[in-house]
Amino acid sequence: WGVDFLPDGAAVVTERSSGRILRVGPESGPDGLTVEEVQTLDEVTPVGEGGLLGIAVSPDYSEDQTVFLYYTTDQDNRIARLRLGEEPQPILTGIPRATVHHGGQLAFGPDGYLYASTGDAGDGRHSQDLDSLAGKILRLTPDGQPAPGNPFGNHVWAYGLRNVPGLAWDDQDRLWATEFGNQTWDELNLITPGANYGWPEAEGEGRDDRFTDPAVVWPTSDASCSGLAALEEHLVAACLRGQRLWQLELTGNGAVLGAPEPLLVDEFGRLRAAALAPDGSLWVTTSNRDGRLRGQPAPEDDRIIRLIVTEGGGIGQS
Repeated sequence: WGVDFLPDGAAVVTERSSGRILRVGPESGPDGLTVEEVQTLDEVTPVGEGGLLGIAVSPDYSEDQTVFLYYTTDQDNRIARLRLGEEPQPILTGIPRATVHHGGQLAFGPDGYLYASTGDAGDGRHSQDLDSLAGKILRLTPDGQPAPGNPFGNHVWAYGLRNVPGLAWDDQDRLWATEFGNQTWDELNLITPGANYGWPEAEGEGRDDRFTDPAVVWPTSDASCSGLAALEEHLVAACLRGQRLWQLELTGNGAVLGAPEPLLVDEFGRLRAAALAPDGSLWVTTSNRDGRLRGQPAPEDDRIIRLIVTEGGGIGQS
């Protein structure tokens, strides 16, 4: 479900339903990159869309040997810090859980704080409630406290969101997020502190002064974009139901230039995570064994696909 990279170039990868953390590479074995199981988190409960979700490597990993995890338990969704191989130490608990809409992405921003995306847990009222952790983008310190400068004095950075699975900062340090819509529109949002993105009163372009409209919308059949990565002046969103990558070019002021370009359409099935590797390549994972693929998973599923990034942030040969 989640991918991030250690200082030595190896990836740490989460599996939602098994609760496993895997280490991938950087050494090559006879069949490609070496893959080893680091550990399995026994407290993970893979209910519905929940389980072991996002992973973020500490910016100070060389000193603290710490990664951060977002996962579902019997009681809640929570964020924990972990030294690989040891027991997780929860830093934020009580994020509402249900069978759907868990959010689950974690990423450190350019400011050094940890950002987390949460879903509305199947109840849109959470998204407009500033006292709820659900349906939000949260910003916190590495020990789980609200980060200084948060707009409401709590963990909330932005709200009015249905279910956000992808976060990425562009080359101007602007935060972008993918959002699963309901039945009509999926979204790409430019996130600003304190902004209200309208759910459940608005799906897609709300055209209401109370809400911030998305930068891009797609019909849900073409999108359900999950992972998001920034490649210089481009963004790349990995889509589940749409079974493709969407590549978008940004202008200097944060607008999307022209129409998004579809890539890898129906080539690899449902695409989940997108992460920029230390060597400049783009890693994309598939999610074809979650029971939602139209047709049968390929024998080699699930997979990590590595794509070459060309000068300027475009996607080249795989």
